[in-house]
Amino acid sequence: MIARVSLVFMAALSLQSCARVPTFDVMGSLFPAWLVCLAAAILLTVAVRWLLMRLRIPLVFPVVIYPSLTALVTFALWLAFFR
Repeated sequence: MIARVSLVFMAALSLQSCARVPTFDVMGSLFPAWLVCLAAAILLTVAVRWLLMRLRIPLVFPVVIYPSLTALVTFALWLAFFR
């Protein structure tokens, strides 16, 4: 009895995330919002790279820093616009 109730409860919790799906309509195609945030983050990371090169600030591990910066900006944009 308890196992059945807990199974129904777990199923209800897993379906709760499907209630709201933020998407953007781009020329008739629906794109998920995280993809738009990722594209904006890549553009912002390129701008930060240009700024760092312009200011002549050397980076120790650019292979680690740029993807991490892209992920950070993606998550920040997602949290700012789609809480």
